[in-house]
Amino acid sequence: MPLKTQPLEEPSINITSLLDIILTIVMFFMVATTFSQNERSTEVQVPTVADNAVLTGQPDEIVINVALDGRMQVNGKPQSVETLSSLLQTALTAFPNQSILIRGDGRCEYQMVMNAFSACKQAGARNISVAHVPKQQ
Repeated sequence: MPLKTQPLEEPSINITSLLDIILTIVMFFMVATTFSQNERSTEVQVPTVADNAVLTGQPDEIVINVALDGRMQVNGKPQSVETLSSLLQTALTAFPNQSILIRGDGRCEYQMVMNAFSACKQAGARNISVAHVPKQQ
């Protein structure tokens, strides 16, 4: 059996390819940031138009809460019949098909819920619904 007389080679890691990849990534990011700066610095004057319609989609429904004592609230703010009607009119001018949900307390007077319906009708609302809980069978 022959014996080796040469010393063993030390293991080493070749990082040449790793450095190539890192330098390529650095150059890519340098070029990309240069393009984005050029894009931001371009002076563009946007034209103005007379028709400024709403560009967003239909908003969530407006929820009118009628409490046991007859107080009405929209988004946590108390409303009277007159202020509720004007609030709904402004919402319906922006979104003609705006849906409205009336949540009346089951123990309150029917007249209080009808006051909310009246405000919706005065505003010209057509998409009105009443909240309820289905009965357990």
